[in-house]
Amino acid sequence: MAIDFPLPFTKMSGAGNDFIVIDHRLALIPEAEQAGFAQKVCRRMFSVGADGLILIENSELADFRWRFYNGDGSVAEMCGNGARCAARFAYKNGIAGARMSFETLAGIIEAEIESDDTVRLRMTPPFDFRTHLTLTLDGQERTLSFVNSGVPHTVIFMRAEEDIPVREWGKIVRFHPLFQPAGTNVNFVQKIAANTLRVRTYERGVEDETMACGTGAVASALFAALDGLASSPVAIMTSGGEHLTIFFDLQKGPDGPRAENVFLQGPARIIYEGLLTTEALL
Repeated sequence: MAIDFPLPFTKMSGAGNDFIVIDHRLALIPEAEQAGFAQKVCRRMFSVGADGLILIENSELADFRWRFYNGDGSVAEMCGNGARCAARFAYKNGIAGARMSFETLAGIIEAEIESDDTVRLRMTPPFDFRTHLTLTLDGQERTLSFVNSGVPHTVIFMRAEEDIPVREWGKIVRFHPLFQPAGTNVNFVQKIAANTLRVRTYERGVEDETMACGTGAVASALFAALDGLASSPVAIMTSGGEHLTIFFDLQKGPDGPRAENVFLQGPARIIYEGLLTTEALL
């Protein structure tokens, strides 16, 4: 099956994370070509440009399901900022109501449209908490924490005044043997006020700092709470200057931390709608 051009798409932004969203309920792009398609259309300057591609598909378990591809064509289990964009797209296009659920590889996500551009997600329960990991960065031993908040995330707390070489250190941690074979996203966190964190994230699949990361914001808020630096709800200031809010119930138990009722709230904006031509793939 060939792709039928021109292909309608919507460009969206979730707190600075940007995505190409396509109504794919009619299976417009053959599965074998989807990774390559994502890689090509996510190129900046040569095509639409985005951090990822979201394909909205039919589901027998929920209102819809998505396929999510990073900009390098790899598959991601979950993306918090992308999930808010997917929810708003589905609501705007009559695919789901203001309260909805949809399938991801991380599990079923629940979403609610709270206003024109604000979406609240109920996240899947975080798991695989690991604390007190150590790694040497630039000759200094750093303490790291790890959790899967939909995708793997490492959290490193930094002093508020510290400069952070996000790309350099992020790449080292992302590919470190501690986190293989899946690798990890890497969050550098600074407390800037009561219950307020600044989070800068190196994302696998993009292989660079992104303007925001929803699942990274969740991971950062949870470890801030575990360290006594914050409590729910936690405000996250992203690299792009946008704000996300994380709500959660957190318990410390003999078998490690447990987080429940985890919600991610933030913007999901429609930037433009258009038609992809064959030249978008050249």
